[in-house]
Amino acid sequence: MKIICIGRNYAEHAKELSNPLPDKPIFFLKPESSQLPKRQPFFYPEFSNDIHFETEIVLKINKVGKHIDEKFAHTYYDEIGIGIDLTARDLQRECKAKGLPWEMAKAFDHSAPLGQFSAKSYFQNINNLNFSLKINGETRQQGNTKDMIFTFDHIISYVSKFLTLKIGDLIFTGTPEGVGPVQIGDHLEAFIEEEKYLDLKIK
Repeated sequence: MKIICIGRNYAEHAKELSNPLPDKPIFFLKPESSQLPKRQPFFYPEFSNDIHFETEIVLKINKVGKHIDEKFAHTYYDEIGIGIDLTARDLQRECKAKGLPWEMAKAFDHSAPLGQFSAKSYFQNINNLNFSLKINGETRQQGNTKDMIFTFDHIISYVSKFLTLKIGDLIFTGTPEGVGPVQIGDHLEAFIEEEKYLDLKIK
């Protein structure tokens, strides 16, 4: 199982980090060990002083695929959930400044907390799906899948040119604007529409 993360898929988020808009999907990987066991807190790691949250809609792949035509991509996932791409922003800045890979800032243990999943058919329109994050009861991120630069199906088709998608793979589809740091003691709640899908405490 692998976790595929799409970067810069919401224009306003790219702007807030002073990044140019991509003309094709940008992706990176997190290992299986990035998953945080359900109902477990996230323990702030000692190697960073600047862990940021990035809330994202997540697709769960349901069959093996390679070189998937975009018109068939919708058949390769049947569940949708929400997750948080936790990022050690200080390490990322340091690596980028030196022109180095920055997996250490994205792929560390438990950096991909996941909430529950629902069948794709549960949602009225997956291309117009509201999602949000609250921290300590205050809304910090709000997004809608209609604002994605690249659609779910385009992402699947593009990524499958390079990587064979396998059953159980997860695709984090990008985060809207409003990312920021978490602190020890924070309580994070992520929602799809009005329903809570993820509950996470930082310790």
